Amino acid sequence: MTVYVLVSGPFTGGWVWEETASRLRAAGSEAYPVTLPGIGGPRSAGGPAVDLETHIEHLVRLIDGIRTPRVVLVGHGYGLHPVVGAADRRPERVARIVSLDTGLPEDGEAAARSVPDPEARARLANGDGDGDGHGGGGGGDGARTDGAGPGGPGPGADHGWLAPPEPGAWSRWGSTEGVPAEALERLDRLAAPQPVRTLTQPLRLTGAAAGLPTTGVLCTANGSNVDLVQMLVDSGPPRFRALADDRIRFVDLGTGHWPMLSAPGELAEVLRRAAAGEGHRVTASGRTHERPTHLLPFLLDVPEVPRERRGRIDLHLPCGPGAPAGGAPRRPDAERPRPAVVFVHGGPVAPDQRPTPRDTPFLLGYARYAASLGAIGVTLDHRLHGLADFALAAEDLAEAVALVRADPRVDADRIALWFFSAGGLLAADWLAAPPPWLRCLAASYPALAPLPGWGAVESRFRPADVVGTAGGPAIVLTRAGREHPAFAATVEEFLAAAGRNGAEVETVDVPHGRHSFELLDPTEESRAGVERAMRSVLGHLRD
Repeated sequence: MTVYVLVSGPFTGGWVWEETASRLRAAGSEAYPVTLPGIGGPRSAGGPAVDLETHIEHLVRLIDGIRTPRVVLVGHGYGLHPVVGAADRRPERVARIVSLDTGLPEDGEAAARSVPDPEARARLANGDGDGDGHGGGGGGDGARTDGAGPGGPGPGADHGWLAPPEPGAWSRWGSTEGVPAEALERLDRLAAPQPVRTLTQPLRLTGAAAGLPTTGVLCTANGSNVDLVQMLVDSGPPRFRALADDRIRFVDLGTGHWPMLSAPGELAEVLRRAAAGEGHRVTASGRTHERPTHLLPFLLDVPEVPRERRGRIDLHLPCGPGAPAGGAPRRPDAERPRPAVVFVHGGPVAPDQRPTPRDTPFLLGYARYAASLGAIGVTLDHRLHGLADFALAAEDLAEAVALVRADPRVDADRIALWFFSAGGLLAADWLAAPPPWLRCLAASYPALAPLPGWGAVESRFRPADVVGTAGGPAIVLTRAGREHPAFAATVEEFLAAAGRNGAEVETVDVPHGRHSFELLDPTEESRAGVERAMRSVLGHLRD
């Protein structure tokens, strides 16, 4: 008989699993939906002193009390942190770990790092809890209440609670697609504050559970699926290459981030399949590189140019015609103001990734190439660390552009913006209200509408909705012929809207190129595509 221990994400308890647990039991299994201690604000046992270690110990005691030799541990959202921690303490008692629409955490990683809501993530990073601790029982059907806090000064990272989302705001924590209205109402009513220390305390692992079988259940309406996992594995970073291990399987589930509420029956069947070891194995293909994709060399051999760092941006400056003897860098050509091309990276990018995007061969290559042709190449690091961070990234981009235009070496009336991958969503602001000095907007293998399941992305970031509605600059669009279908669909939507609205789009096709073809496919076809796109952009700046 299979035994399932079901651990949910923040603000919730065992009550969210009721229907799924019932289906599992009806099929002859045992199911233990868990309400972790301390969920519920100041009235709950342990209160803000509860931390991740408290929750791990709670699960270990539960496992020790189950007579069946081995159990299947299921973790959803934050719940995967204590699940992995408990598996590390009792690996001999765990038959399989199931990560439900959640990435497996690593040793030393706090759950706060992967919180999708940027406001909540910022509060956790700043040590801010929620002083009023509003919320109800978190485990019963009592009405949600707003109660007085524990008194004293506002709690910090070691004291306090994180308030659950307000009604209607759950999509900032993951897609709510498929969740019935009555289930959302119950989620609003029963959601309880989460002890901050459960989210900020790092997970400590010995490695004892590293060899346990694992299944990732990917909720496709929340933006994950097996194809995307394969693309991550092929991209090369060790954390992603590890997903090709033979012990790991993946199963797609066609619903949003809360399948226990939107598709409890389907989830029960998927958990049964996972326990049986079924699912898709992702393999490391021959295309996988020893180095992560973002550290592969740029496909063009471009000379170094002078670079100046100013806050979030770097300016790569054109050089004069003469180079000093001895191979020293040429001096910047400051004879006249030059047009500028601002290169906008995609993401999300982990905040602790090093090197940051502007120091990678990719952006360095593009900026140096622009400078070698007489423009000022500008790179920046923006704060697109999660799907709900586009507003922060847009703010960073606007500030960067203002800083660039204020530089006396820049011709403030001749600016181009060039977007890559998911950074393409940031083009929406500039298409909706294009300034006269924006002469060209370029995009390479972009997302031009949020991908399926990207419910955390604000509705304003849909270039396909605004292209051609306000006139605007010339548009140069580079397409990869072997693009991921989800990205390609947004490009087709954008082009259809551009046609309806009379916006002219120059397309540069790289038929055999993949997403990030400049790094993955350094072919003559790819080089020709980059050269054509760059010369077209610079041509619009000189018109």
